[in-house]
Amino acid sequence: MYPDPQSQSAALYERALKVLPGGNSRHTVFFPPYPIYAVRAKGARIWDADGVERLDFIANYSALIHGHNHPEIVAAIQRQAEQLTAISLPTREEIALAEIITSRIPAVEQVRFCNSGTEAVMMALRAARAYTGRPKIAKIEGAYHGSSETASVSVAPSPEAWGHPEAPASVAPPGTGPGTAADTVVLPMNQVEACRKLIRQHGPELAGVLIDPLVKNLGYKPATREFVSMLREETRKVGALLIFDEVYSLRLGFHGGQGALGVAPDLTALGKIIGGGLPVGAVGGRRDIMTTLFDPRKGSPKLGHGGTFNANPLTMAAGRVSMELLDEASFERLSALGERLRQGLREALKIAKVPGTVGGATSMVCLFHSDAPIETYRDVVSTMRGNVQAQARAGQFFRHMLNNGVLIGAPGFFVLSTPLTEADIDDVLEKALAGLRAMS
Repeated sequence: MYPDPQSQSAALYERALKVLPGGNSRHTVFFPPYPIYAVRAKGARIWDADGVERLDFIANYSALIHGHNHPEIVAAIQRQAEQLTAISLPTREEIALAEIITSRIPAVEQVRFCNSGTEAVMMALRAARAYTGRPKIAKIEGAYHGSSETASVSVAPSPEAWGHPEAPASVAPPGTGPGTAADTVVLPMNQVEACRKLIRQHGPELAGVLIDPLVKNLGYKPATREFVSMLREETRKVGALLIFDEVYSLRLGFHGGQGALGVAPDLTALGKIIGGGLPVGAVGGRRDIMTTLFDPRKGSPKLGHGGTFNANPLTMAAGRVSMELLDEASFERLSALGERLRQGLREALKIAKVPGTVGGATSMVCLFHSDAPIETYRDVVSTMRGNVQAQARAGQFFRHMLNNGVLIGAPGFFVLSTPLTEADIDDVLEKALAGLRAMS
């Protein structure tokens, strides 16, 4: 049972604290009193250092869409490892993955690879500034886009700092440069007219508007079609670029969030599922923008883009197979499993008679332990972070699932992978119901 101070994970944690602040290198995988340490995985199952088997319902926060060690992806990595692991030349694998991405995502006509979603967003923002010659970027309050400076503005501002709800303050976290907040415009999620006003107000200085069509920190809250259509209309009017962060939202539809919403951004940042489980990022967009900024054939490109491991052959080989495996049939099946889980959790809340809200879309699901509606970041703060009882229920539920063989994201996130079955969903729902009943 977790926690157990005599466990191998507890011992590894004490060892790790001596050399790693907090005992690991990712804040999202830490939970008190100590995280469990993994040793192996297969399909949708993982084993920790104490030999405990659990269903993996977080899938490395969406990156492992085909679960762990898919045999075809492993074989592709092995074949590639015998030929090239890294080299200062382009490869066929890079072309093949780029062809799949540009054929599947409507507004991505050309693409450049990097090593993470953070890098992809960072390059997209630099591209917008270089292409327009303007300094400012607009982004959604509470939305996470990686750890680059502009992207980290107003990800988690405190209530005393966040300003007016229709014109949020720009709050830069510690460690950012002095001009970061001033060059970032913060928008309230899905607030059409308020955001229209802000875009027009800052239009002459606005290089781009950045949006994740499925905001993880809001419980995988989808952007409305009306909202993104307004962003498309207003960015065109003021001459700014519309940038989609599809690191998560590529799961929104077979053609990504932009395909599901019917809106074509100018630039798109990608990551996670396009890498087959290996480190990956990409920035793509309209051909004229990409060639203007990145094409080196006429001398030094306008925007330099290097990187020792950009388009790493191992990642490119794994990503190609991963994207080929994710055909329309497998995508629809995975989305149906997500809907089965959402509906089951809603029913479990009713049966257990405990407060809770279930959100998300396709293969991403979130359970908030509060009945209050979640529309914006401020709703999350007031209903969850500012609600001691809801926080306690979330912690109790997370630990119950962990002790009953299911790993989820500590805030209540579930991310599905293709090895999961309907029986797995039903098993998790049975365990979730027991955990919710224990709270009533």
